[in-house]
Amino acid sequence: MIKKATILILTGVIVYACATVPITGRRQLAMVSNSEILPLASEQYEKVLDTSRLSTNTQYVTMVKTVGARIQKAVEQFMAEKGMSDQLAGFEWEFNVIDDPKTVNAWCMPGGKVAFYTGIMPICRDEAGVAVVMGHEVAHAIANHGRERMSQGLLANGLLGTIAGAMGQNPTLTQQVFMQAIGVGTQIGMLSFSRQHESEADRIGLIFMAIAGYDPHEAPKFWERMTEQSGGAEPPEWLSTHPSHSTRIADLNKAMPEALKYYSKQ
Repeated sequence: MIKKATILILTGVIVYACATVPITGRRQLAMVSNSEILPLASEQYEKVLDTSRLSTNTQYVTMVKTVGARIQKAVEQFMAEKGMSDQLAGFEWEFNVIDDPKTVNAWCMPGGKVAFYTGIMPICRDEAGVAVVMGHEVAHAIANHGRERMSQGLLANGLLGTIAGAMGQNPTLTQQVFMQAIGVGTQIGMLSFSRQHESEADRIGLIFMAIAGYDPHEAPKFWERMTEQSGGAEPPEWLSTHPSHSTRIADLNKAMPEALKYYSKQ
């Protein structure tokens, strides 16, 4: 009886605590609120900036901030037109470049906190290339992938309820779940789940860059450059948290007609 009751309660929680991803319409688990996650993400972002060296490369910084502002405007425009502006409540956009030429990466924490590493800038090459990456990373935040991963992690570890409640139960484990939710660390069991997020962010990001006035055709070109940069050496897709470059390029080309409906040269 107890087991059945527990299953019913969990099922009820999962059904009730669901949200819909903009553009794709996918239903996702949302046991915790952005009002809980955003302050934690902002705090973590500041910690990263405090322990990193910000780039003084004027060209890089100007490109990232310029593209960031345009993507932000595109996102706010899209969400307003869809009647979803309330989903941006608590967003405090910020765009920075971290001086680390060995790191080919960029990310966006929940709440619109973005960081590019100088190592990815030569591959971006120009504003259009930055827009490919910016659109993708911002899409993670708009799709609430961090919140979904956090909800998934809490549920998997039996930490039901709010983040505050989970912290009361097991603060160390809750902190670990949060760090993994925003992309710090991976688990083999979540690899497929993460690939789904990456593919979803590719599609949404393609639309955001198109609304911002950047040619979405630049997205497959960026990933071709990434392939060249890596020398074609990638781990097997089933062991990667990201789709292979070839899969990404094929999926982006497949999504191109949808993105082009939003594109107009500025």
